[in-house]
Amino acid sequence: MIFRAVTADPADLDRAVAHPADGPVPALTTERIREELAGNRIRPEWIWLAEDADGRILARALWWGRADSERPVALDCLQVGADVADPAAVATGLLEAGHAAFGKQPGYNLSLPRGWREQPELAAAVAWRRQAAAAAGLTREIERLRYEWTPDAGTAEPTGRLVFREGTDEEMLDAFARLSHDSLDLATQHELELMDAEQLAREDFDFYLDCPGERSWWRLAHLPDGRLAGLAVPSATPYHRNVGYLGVVPEQRGQGLIDEILGEITRFHAAEGAERITATTDTVNVPMAAAFDRAGYEVTEIRLVLEAPIR
Repeated sequence: MIFRAVTADPADLDRAVAHPADGPVPALTTERIREELAGNRIRPEWIWLAEDADGRILARALWWGRADSERPVALDCLQVGADVADPAAVATGLLEAGHAAFGKQPGYNLSLPRGWREQPELAAAVAWRRQAAAAAGLTREIERLRYEWTPDAGTAEPTGRLVFREGTDEEMLDAFARLSHDSLDLATQHELELMDAEQLAREDFDFYLDCPGERSWWRLAHLPDGRLAGLAVPSATPYHRNVGYLGVVPEQRGQGLIDEILGEITRFHAAEGAERITATTDTVNVPMAAAFDRAGYEVTEIRLVLEAPIR
């Protein structure tokens, strides 16, 4: 068996892109792959194939990144032919080959419908993918809810409970650090096992600064008496406006202030003409999920995130 990246030769690339994405796990269409290639978010060297001795494609992996990424950010699609006896083994070899070439282990984002565990064929297809990902080093799992807002949901009027203002970089970094304490976000919890809150704040700050959104959108949330209540970081993806980062400082939690901050972000994007606002939160983060529900956001999919442990 041969594991290799697709070349820039048009015939080789066309053959890889047109490979059928059979099976119950949602995958990118041929047209969407071509759009991503045109946007430099999928590249020939990020498309990997497993082929038998006769050159028949047995499996395909598509990694995705931002247009300016030096290396891929995440595995987007992983398919193995239905006639392959051990799909997990072939997929493991393909992922390991890609990881070795990239010099990193990008996470794998599996987009799934709600109730996927109750669909036997789909659950089985997810099972071998999880097995392969774990064997290739992606042993940490986080299940997330992907939410979406559209104008039909409307926006809540400000209540006056919070005052929003711009802040300096130092003030933003302080807010990021304070919000990480006792966070229900699993990624935040894992990262705090390896670094302090100030280091994590710098990483979060830099991450959102690098997103397609603007730094000028960010707002500190204060109580009317001037005390810090939280942070609102509206953001964007290459495709849609995004809720980004938001939260309430520990001493002000449990008072419903997250609704005020989410409302501010939603109003901001809506005023800018957004037709869709996306967001995600961990399934275990029940308070945040409830806030999205109250704000009229709808769950559009489950996102199973498979990642390498943070070291």
